Amino acid sequence: MEPGSDVFQWGHGPPLLSNPLLDQLPSYQSLRYRRRLSSGSSRRKRSVSRQRMGSSSSGRWAGPDTDDLLKTISPQRPVKELPISMSDKRRVWEHHKEQHRDLSSLHQWWLGRQRSFRRFKDDSHELLSALVLWRKDIHVIEGKFGTGIQSYFSFLRFLVVLNLVMFLMLFCFVTLPVIISDYEVANSTMLNVTASFNCTIYPSTVRQGLVLFHQYIIDALSGTGFLEQTYLFYGYYRMDSVHFPTIQYRMPLAYLLTSIACLLLSLFWTVKRSVHGFKLNLIQDEDRFQSFCNKIFAGWDFCITDERAARLKHSSLHYELKTDLDEERIKQKIAHRTRKEICHIYFLRLLLNMFVIGVLGGCFYAIYRATIYSQEYSQTQPQQAQNFIVGLIVEYLPSIVITAANFITPLIFEVVIRYEDYSPAFEIRFTLIRCVFVRLASIGVLLFTLWSQITFCGGESCFCGYNNNLYPCWETRVGQEMYKLAIFDFLIIGAVAVLVEFPRNLIVTHCSCSLAKWFGQQEFSVPQNVLEIVYGQTICWIGSYYSPLIPGISTIKYFIVFYIKKVSLMQNCRPSTRPFRASSSNFFFLAVLLIGLLVACVPVGVTIGHISSSKACGPFMNYNISWDVVPSAVETLPGGARKFFYVISSEAFAVTFFVVVCLVLFYFIALARAHKLVVKQLKDQLHMEGRDKMFLIQQLYKAQKTFKQQQQLRPRTEGSELEQEGMLHPDRDYYRPPSSDVFPEDYMDYNLT
Repeated sequence: MEPGSDVFQWGHGPPLLSNPLLDQLPSYQSLRYRRRLSSGSSRRKRSVSRQRMGSSSSGRWAGPDTDDLLKTISPQRPVKELPISMSDKRRVWEHHKEQHRDLSSLHQWWLGRQRSFRRFKDDSHELLSALVLWRKDIHVIEGKFGTGIQSYFSFLRFLVVLNLVMFLMLFCFVTLPVIISDYEVANSTMLNVTASFNCTIYPSTVRQGLVLFHQYIIDALSGTGFLEQTYLFYGYYRMDSVHFPTIQYRMPLAYLLTSIACLLLSLFWTVKRSVHGFKLNLIQDEDRFQSFCNKIFAGWDFCITDERAARLKHSSLHYELKTDLDEERIKQKIAHRTRKEICHIYFLRLLLNMFVIGVLGGCFYAIYRATIYSQEYSQTQPQQAQNFIVGLIVEYLPSIVITAANFITPLIFEVVIRYEDYSPAFEIRFTLIRCVFVRLASIGVLLFTLWSQITFCGGESCFCGYNNNLYPCWETRVGQEMYKLAIFDFLIIGAVAVLVEFPRNLIVTHCSCSLAKWFGQQEFSVPQNVLEIVYGQTICWIGSYYSPLIPGISTIKYFIVFYIKKVSLMQNCRPSTRPFRASSSNFFFLAVLLIGLLVACVPVGVTIGHISSSKACGPFMNYNISWDVVPSAVETLPGGARKFFYVISSEAFAVTFFVVVCLVLFYFIALARAHKLVVKQLKDQLHMEGRDKMFLIQQLYKAQKTFKQQQQLRPRTEGSELEQEGMLHPDRDYYRPPSSDVFPEDYMDYNLT
């Protein structure tokens, strides 16, 4: 055997004898070819290369040595978790029992305590998993409709838990101290306003005299009237500090830091959940052939138990294969395009994108005009003179226009994308990107319009830093708009389920006309439903600063939405024929959620650091901007702590921190590239293993064919020549190919590169 054949050893066992058949495997021939190419390198590099790329060859037939296996297994690891056969597990278990007999009593007691603690941890984990919210409901959905739709409901559960934690943080650190002060449980100090008297006037919005019932409904749905000056909105928190027996609780600092902490918690939690999906996307195979194999041999979802869902899954796989074939066809079409066709398609895309920009511009202008009209109407029209229906429509006019834009624009995008000649997969992604942009940009246009009205003082400089005549407490007004958007979004979800999906299901079920059959049931589109709740969650994040209790409202809202969507899915809708795998959907959901979080941070950051705070309400009446409370709080700290904060806020620390972060990012980028290279090498190794199997199958087929031919030529004796030579004997170490002309030409090219 040639030197360096230790690549076919398992661990450090004795060298194996050469095997004529296995030495002709494609992987071994490729290894020999690479050895010749790297003959100038060191022996250590050759050994590492062989261990990495050559382990797929004949070393697999050697098997691990039992003694080496027992030495490499840690005694602390449970035997049931070992990736070995049952017979090996029994040997390991017997080996551990023999080792424990030789140990001291104290050591045996310690190992017993470790096993008991491990069992307790497993039992506790099972108990906690049984207490997970909607665990049974989500398992039922997974069993009927697969993991794609199940991932949507799991995502909805995550938002419920996230909003609940945010609500508890804001309630405990912001609302509860004010409640304690109102009930005189602890002493408190109110803010002493130092601004001009004109800036501190905040007229009461509570209705006086005889109030009609419908006016209370308007106030409850719009956040005005009796709700405006309550714990729900920013303007009610006018306290400076709460005095407890041992500490002094500063309300402005607590309000600011808690709001920032909620956004940071959302960021870290979302990033943590998205890491797993990002890993799957990082190693996702882009080879179309392997994609076909995965869909055909491993594409079925074995969680499905419902017959109707199984038929839908079958059509979904059919759609996936059809989509992949269409993509291959489009790639071939793109490769054979002439220059004239390329110019024509790009010119058509340019015109269509200009049309899309025009549609978006029209939607944003409609939102701008609706917001201005709603604000002017509420300021000029007396509340008592407002008609109930007209007043409610005008109050919700921006929300109505935004909802209409979110409903109409996806339909336009689906029509436009058909003429842009993209691949089917890219069509879905590009349409979703446009829909995400419309939903999130509409909120930005609304806030921009509000701030343009708040900071506009009729061509003159604003004496208070904002228009105090129309908006004496502008933060509360922004909180009311976010409150109305959240309420209207919930009403639309319920109305669509009751007034659209349910009647449509009745018509399709009980009407046998061709039009009803063509119209069909409403599809439960996972991406559109995800965009719907991400839009609502973005509103919650923005509103949490202006309305501290809006996370609690969102928690109740999504709790009810879960059951609305569940009933609608079970009774009124059918899953979409377009597939949406859970492996990619979880990362997509969280990526869109991160975009919504970044969009929400922009208006909150502008409010904290740029726009003048209201002088008539809120915890920051004595500060020019909200962020001024932080330097003021730092000045009251002891000398060491104050110096520490000065250091971390200096430019030198910022530059150093930026350099360190860049180095860490470069390290992780290099690590990701190295991992990607290893994944590529493992994929090449799997590909070579497939070629080895094909080679062995052809060798076995050729040997069987030769054996049958020889049996037909002469009568059967005690043992055929092939059996005597060991050609087909399973217990022999040597396998001899019949001839060298049985290797196909396709398998003679052993160079992976």
